[in-house]
Amino acid sequence: MKSSASAPAKAILFGEHAVVYSKPAIAAAIDRRVTVTVSESSSTHVTIPSLGIYHSSERPAGGILDYIGRCLELYHDSSPLEVTVEMEIPAGSGLGSSAALTVALIGALDRYHGRDHGPGETAARAHRVEVDVQGAASPLDTAISTYGGLVYLDSQRRVRQFEADLGDLVIAHLDYSGETARMVAGVAERFRRFPDIMGGIMDTVEVITNTAYRELLRNNTEPMGELMNLNQGLLDSMGVSTRELSMMVYEARNAGAAGSKITGAGGGGSIIAHCPGCVDDVVTALNRNWKAMRAEFSVKGLI
Repeated sequence: MKSSASAPAKAILFGEHAVVYSKPAIAAAIDRRVTVTVSESSSTHVTIPSLGIYHSSERPAGGILDYIGRCLELYHDSSPLEVTVEMEIPAGSGLGSSAALTVALIGALDRYHGRDHGPGETAARAHRVEVDVQGAASPLDTAISTYGGLVYLDSQRRVRQFEADLGDLVIAHLDYSGETARMVAGVAERFRRFPDIMGGIMDTVEVITNTAYRELLRNNTEPMGELMNLNQGLLDSMGVSTRELSMMVYEARNAGAAGSKITGAGGGGSIIAHCPGCVDDVVTALNRNWKAMRAEFSVKGLI
């Protein structure tokens, strides 16, 4: 018996880190996917060719394998499986690789076992895995990988799918990442030390996110760049930016981007830039030192 499923990567447009503190966020699915195939086997093996992982263990563990191991513990019957993962995005890039992997694996396991779950339940189960592995996680990443398209996550943790013209976006990523759990913990520590300041920062991120949401509902992308720049300044104050991420952010702006910011946990990973009429210029400029691509939007979630 064999079954497969795939889920898209994501880019957070507004609200990362603040979303952990019950603030809203906006994310878009991008057309880079993680595909998981599970099949009967005499012993449990995990193969992720793009990462050079060829792992044999009844309980896969370590790095991205922790997500696989927890999924198997929660949603499989403990019989041995061959798990093969094909990734079109680099792990730890800030583009939701762990969420896409988790959602795709749960989808493949459901098909393997003949289970029929709706997207809401799938997203919730995937979120549980991320919380178990990371210690703290918002439901945004797993929601966008499950539903696809554009998602607004409100302060009550309700997922709202919506349609909008995002305009021209570019994503660039580093060859290294910041571990999500470590970055979340770092923000939490800063919050503990400066609760009033950090609380005000999170409140301001909420205003930025809700302003962007209102404008996107009107298909008005004109303020997106400036709102990204404002959000980036606050991410910097949270302590999740780095010298190289800042260099990427300003390289994009110098090449004509209306705005640019970290997307994801920070500490490494990726930036996203709003580039009306200058996508090629921004991609060319960023590719001199990093890896950049036009962000192609995906309406498809888990398939």
